[in-house]
This record gives sequence, structure tokens and C-alpha cells, in this order.
Amino acid sequence: MAATLTANAPARPRKLLASRRTRVGILYALPVVVYLLVLFVYPIFSTLLLSLKDADGSFTLHWYADALTGVNLSVLFTTLRISAETAVLSLVFGFVLANAISRLKPLWAGLAMLIVVVPHFISALVRTYGWIILLGDKGLVNETLTAMSIPGAPFQLLYNELGVVIGTTSMMLPYTVLLLYGVMRGVDRRLLAAAASMGAGRVTIFRRVYLPLVAPGLASAGLLSFILSLGYYITPALMGGPNQTMIATLINQQVTKENQWNGAAAQGVILLVLTLAGLLLVKVVTSLGASRKKRNAS
Repeated sequence: MAATLTANAPARPRKLLASRRTRVGILYALPVVVYLLVLFVYPIFSTLLLSLKDADGSFTLHWYADALTGVNLSVLFTTLRISAETAVLSLVFGFVLANAISRLKPLWAGLAMLIVVVPHFISALVRTYGWIILLGDKGLVNETLTAMSIPGAPFQLLYNELGVVIGTTSMMLPYTVLLLYGVMRGVDRRLLAAAASMGAGRVTIFRRVYLPLVAPGLASAGLLSFILSLGYYITPALMGGPNQTMIATLINQQVTKENQWNGAAAQGVILLVLTLAGLLLVKVVTSLGASRKKRNAS
């Protein structure tokens, strides 16, 4: 019996490949595989190799040690801090906006979502310059605050961390609103009505019914904003100062000004690892949310 199974085992792949459906499937998948290998796998693999090579071509971890010490480590912490601040603010404003839109009738909700999404079609560079005009010393925001006789006006709203966070949050907000709106729109409002009919107050309903239902969406939206902010370049470069240098800006400086491709490659690999860790965390959170929904449904 064992000999028969051993003899038949090699025949199964050959029989499978002999199937016309299998050959057609492989033929259809081949362009996609080649596309992924050429445009994704090869550049990542080349960057990884470049980050592990010294000037003479020998293997070294010097570039990673350099990326995780001194000024470069400070830039990494700055990137993580600004990305976290952006994620929190995007989550707060996105939650309020998405919650308000989800309570509208479908027609008005569609129009409101259109207003949220359409600015995202404009170039990020144009929107960033728009924020620079608005937040400048003679911009609309400071002129309004000065006219209202606010103490301390005009404020320094550009070329510091506040300016970077404001600009980056505006770029991440549409992603957060879109994700949260889909989650909130799927909440069964009858559950909230049932909790109210049993005597629960608004705060209790929000804390014990509504918030747990949208918690997976909140986690996913926050992590998405954080991941996108890690590698964001345009807004931090234009609205920040020397103390707000982020990894993407540092990589650009190493390549264009210092011609230091190995160090830039190491920074890129570190950024990729952080991004993959965030995506894995999103996957875990989403899976936990789906499991919780199944348990609640059963």
C-alpha cells in the first residue's frame, strides 16, 4: 500500500500540470508574477543587498548601526512621534466627522463624503502650499486671531512640529473618514435603540455598545494613518524645520546631497520593516474584530 502511494505521489503534479485549466491559469498568472518580481521583489531585494554592502563591496552591518545611533536615531524617534501624533489627531477628527456623516440620510451622506474625498484628488504639493499660505504670519488664520485680539497672536504655526502635524493630519484625514464611515454605517442601530429601551443613558450606550462595535475600525484607521505618515515626505519637508526631519527627508538628503546610497538603503529597509510591522498589526486587529463579531452573533 505504501509503495503504491509513493509511486502515485510524483504522478499527481504531472497530472495536475497536464490539465488544460491549470495551464491556462498559469498562463494568466504569469504576467502578474513577472510584474511583482520585477517591480516589487527585485527593488526590495536590491535595496536590502545595498544596505548590507560596504564601500569595497564586502558584507557589513555598519549602515544599520549608523541608522540606529546618533542623529539618525533621533530622526527615527521624531518620525515615530510625529506619525503617532498625526494618527491620534486623524482618529479624533475622523471619528467625529464620520460619526456625523453616518447619521445623515444617504443622499446627504454621499454629498458630505464627496466633500471629504474631492480635495484628496488635488496634488499633495498644492494642498501643502495652501496650508503654508493659511498658516503664515500674514495668513488667514493668524490675521483672524489677531483681529479677535487673541493674546500672543500671530502664532508661529509653520516650520515647527505643530505645522507638520497640522499639514500631515489634513492629508491623512480622508483615509480615516472613509474607513470609519464604512464601519459606522454597518452598525445595527437597533442595538442602540434596544439599549436605550432598557434604560441605558447616552454615555453608557456609547461606551458599552457603540464603541466596542466600531473599535476594530478605529484601530485599523489609526494604524493606517500611522503607517502612511511614517514614509510621508512632501508636507514634513515643506512645513517642518530642521528639528522635524523625518526618515523620508533624511533618505532624500543622503541620496541627493551626500551620495550615500548604502545608508539611505538601510534607512529604507528600517522604514519598510516598521511599515510591515504596522500592517501585520492591522491584520491581527482586524482578525480579532472579526472573531469578536462572530462570537457576538452566535
